[in-house]
Amino acid sequence: MNSRIKMLSIMLVFLMVGAGTLCAGAKGDYPTTPTTNKGEKWRIGYYEGGPYLNYPLNLRALINAFAELGWVQKTQFPLPEDDTDTRELWTWITKNVKSDYLMFLPDAYWSNNFDKALRANTKRLVLDRLKNKKDVDLMLAMGTQAGQDLANNEHSVPTIVMSTSDPLRSNIIKNEKDSGYDHVNARVDPTRYERQVRIFHEIIGFKKLGIVYEMDTVDGRTYAAIEDVEKLSKELNYEIVACNAPFSNISTEEAEEAVLKCITKLAPKIDAFYFTVHRGVTLASMPKLLAPLNKHKVPTFSQVGTREVKHGVLLSIARAGFKYIAFFHAETIAKVFNGAKVRDLEQLFKDPPRIAINLKAAQIIDFDPTVDILGAADEVYDEILQK
Repeated sequence: MNSRIKMLSIMLVFLMVGAGTLCAGAKGDYPTTPTTNKGEKWRIGYYEGGPYLNYPLNLRALINAFAELGWVQKTQFPLPEDDTDTRELWTWITKNVKSDYLMFLPDAYWSNNFDKALRANTKRLVLDRLKNKKDVDLMLAMGTQAGQDLANNEHSVPTIVMSTSDPLRSNIIKNEKDSGYDHVNARVDPTRYERQVRIFHEIIGFKKLGIVYEMDTVDGRTYAAIEDVEKLSKELNYEIVACNAPFSNISTEEAEEAVLKCITKLAPKIDAFYFTVHRGVTLASMPKLLAPLNKHKVPTFSQVGTREVKHGVLLSIARAGFKYIAFFHAETIAKVFNGAKVRDLEQLFKDPPRIAINLKAAQIIDFDPTVDILGAADEVYDEILQK
């Protein structure tokens, strides 16, 4: 296959599962212009399952998107001491983000630290606040667990579910066109992980794909997109070589050790590895996790995106700092505050087709990307960042 045909083949991988949706609210023509709540500021709360690197990135990107739409003044965020900590970030936002239209409530922040017992109590507290005190106009539900806890008929506060691996398979929404609840909207991209695995296979042509995930929970299988991986294994004729690594009700350090143990076991047996969402996959742990894979010259792909490519993973779909996703959510919220019914707004949003590649990682595993692969890449990195 010559270079031109190969490049077209790579880009068609994205197109064969549907063109991306790049704007919110396709179901109705609602304004996004800043407006008050009858002269008062709209009051926003936040709920997450626990600390995870994607969450602060999404939250900062959302504030920046609000600024683009004119709902808040532009701001410069400080460098975080802990890049997974949204509590510190939320406190900073409540004190420093200036707006004539929005108020980020200091005491309407909840996080469970991914603790099962704490989650049940926190859910009760949040729902009680939303039903009885009625001083929150909109909730940001960050991540799968928060989305599951607020996607119900136990309250009616508009809820925007963000940063979920798969809101369909995790039973947050009924389908991609309808959340099933008047007050719930969750961004969904049903073919996102299928596109990732297809492009990875198109570039590498692997026969044995390694994957590490928590096998005995719905969340674990959802985060790993295991149904998509299994579906494509039959079509693309590759074997899945999997290993169980728990992440529920354990510390981050224990989760990291479980993933490392699995990768060390899998590395000699595979010819490609798919890094999926897992509490044990952190930027701090990335050098250790990549070491056995690099030793055995195993190409890697990040489900999460650019930041893991910057830290040594070979390939991913570039996320542009969550800019496009955040703008989608900001527009959705703006339309809700302008009178739109949450359930009536678009949920489908597909990432623009952008490839990220790390050339230093390629050099380490003796992978020589062809001109067509580089031509299809939007983000090219020539060094590996250290945490």
